[in-house]
Amino acid sequence: MHRLTLRAVLVHTALIIGSASALMPLFWMISISFKLPQDIFTMPPSWLPETVTFENYQKLFSSIPFARQFLNTLGVTTVIVAGQLLFSSMGAYAFARMRFPGREHLFMVFLATMMVPQVVTLIPTFIIIRTFGWVNHYMGLIAPYALGSAVATFMLRQFMLTIPVELEEAARMDGAGHLTIFFRIILPLVRPALAVVGVFAFVFFWNDFLWPQVVINSEQMKTLTVGIAGLASSVYGTDWGVLMAGATLTVLPLIVVFLVAQRYFIEGIQITGLK
Repeated sequence: MHRLTLRAVLVHTALIIGSASALMPLFWMISISFKLPQDIFTMPPSWLPETVTFENYQKLFSSIPFARQFLNTLGVTTVIVAGQLLFSSMGAYAFARMRFPGREHLFMVFLATMMVPQVVTLIPTFIIIRTFGWVNHYMGLIAPYALGSAVATFMLRQFMLTIPVELEEAARMDGAGHLTIFFRIILPLVRPALAVVGVFAFVFFWNDFLWPQVVINSEQMKTLTVGIAGLASSVYGTDWGVLMAGATLTVLPLIVVFLVAQRYFIEGIQITGLK
């Protein structure tokens, strides 16, 4: 009993230390966003602002069109995530539950695309987007990613393989086709996996910097990552308080998304691990 208690104490102590070390940068970022410029680099450093000020947030909204860039990021990310969930789940269903010649070989080729770095396809993708006239346009941000991804398709396929075939056979005996089986049987059963894929996709595309930087050139069309990066490259030097204020507001939606989807997210990881 004492050995188990000591082990539990050590495990929880390690978890607390790990959590604290992971949260320290976030806490420091928020603290700086409320500090006066002369208090940011004081030695020894102060974890809490001596004088709480909202001046950095006021400067943020006057320096860049933050509200417009926030809406740009939210709208583009939401559409991409919805497209990823829909088309990746449809592809996963085809690879997991449908039988057709060359399925396994095609799936291996599809997975091989994960080994291709984004920078390799950057120029060809930009040429295609420019041909369609989507440079500096919402479609230019959305189109390359909204039709699914190999990673999401792979994760959902592996989850769908664990669903008993008898459910499909029973539905097929009642006259259900592939669309009915997919939308009314498979999708409700893979909600935990969809939550995991959705959270990962939302975080990735919310933080995406390279592609928006390439395809967007106007302040009103920029996403938050590109807009805030411009604050760090000012000819007058970096205003760290304003930069941290922008970073704080940018990370809040990610925290909200995780808290909302936390139950499904953890359930999806547990079920995937058990399977």
